[in-house]
This record gives sequence, C-alpha cells and structure tokens, in this order.
Amino acid sequence: MGIELDHLVYATPDLDATVAELRAGGVPLSPGGPHVGVGTRNFLGGLGEGAYLEVVGPDPDQDDPRAPRPFGIDALTGPRLVTWAARTTDLDRAIADAAEAGHDAGAAGEMSRERPDGVLLRWRLAFPPDNAGGVLPFLIDWGASAHPSETAATGAVLGSFALAHPDPRRIATVLRALGADVPVEQGAPGVTAVLGLPGGGRLELGE
Repeated sequence: MGIELDHLVYATPDLDATVAELRAGGVPLSPGGPHVGVGTRNFLGGLGEGAYLEVVGPDPDQDDPRAPRPFGIDALTGPRLVTWAARTTDLDRAIADAAEAGHDAGAAGEMSRERPDGVLLRWRLAFPPDNAGGVLPFLIDWGASAHPSETAATGAVLGSFALAHPDPRRIATVLRALGADVPVEQGAPGVTAVLGLPGGGRLELGE
C-alpha cells in the first residue's frame, strides 16, 4: 500500500490578507469552509492530479478554541508552507506500517467541515507527535467523502515539491515505510513547492 501527496498546507495568521495576496499573484483559490470548534477556516486551490493547496488560518466568525489551532497558527507572524498531507485509503494500516518502521504517525481522529454549497465532508486523519519540522506528513483518509480537489479552484499546477532535513536518511526510511516516493535533501527542515500559474507565471512557497 502506498500513499501520495494529498495537499500542501500553507498556514497564516491572517487568512483574508493571505488569500488576497495569493490571488493578486495569480493563484486561483476558492472558499473551503470552517473547521467548527477548531477555530480555523480555509481556501483551496487545485494543483492537478488530485492534489491541492490548502490556505488555512483563524476564523474570525468562531470563538477562540479551547486548544491551540493546528499547524502552529497561533504563533505565526506571517504565512508559510508548514507541512503536507499524505492520502491513504486505509489509515489504520498506514499507521501500523509506520509503527513497524519505528515512526509514530499519531492516533486516528475524525474531522468534518461543511462546504459553501452545504455538502458535509468527513475524513479521518492522524498527526504525528513529531513531524520533523513539517517534513513528515500527517495522514488523511477521505473515505466516502468527495475529495476537495474536485471543487477547488483550478488553473495552478504543482511544478515541484521537495523536502529537506538534516538527517535525510532517517526521513527517507519513514517515507518508504509509508509507501511515499518523495526525495529528501540534506538541509534545514522544511517543505518547498513551486506552483505553475495560469498565464505562465511561477510561485515558490516555502520558509
């Protein structure tokens, strides 16, 4: 069983401002919806081949959540590409495969959000306690729900996607156990991506 890139997570402390900046730069984005109780909402942009960009930040229409917002959003001073999600069709098995390789992929949990058209999406996911600076993905299983890339704004494509870490061999071992074929370079922990934009432009996302 293998996993593949589901989406890139671009987190921001000011969602509206970041969406406006990305759109002005040529990135097509459409409203995703709120994550009720988590204190966030998102916008989505399709990247082709079933992948998408999630731009996520605080939702001013929700009360502050009891727990910190995910992806370190509360501590951010500006937008950054924080991590990525890997799609699986068998979350429990993926977690078990990771454990056999000595990686704690986290416990399976459930989430949901309502799309602007009223359709409710439900999915299961697992966040690793240690994601190696965002380089190791969280796992996501959409089950019977429609995939967000099906209704996300289109026009951009993923030109390249790269991972870096001071110990690339360790990261590569975990990724192989998960069934992911993603190269890892040596360097400071981080995720970078280059988007091809409508009209021929390019945008690099990273630190």
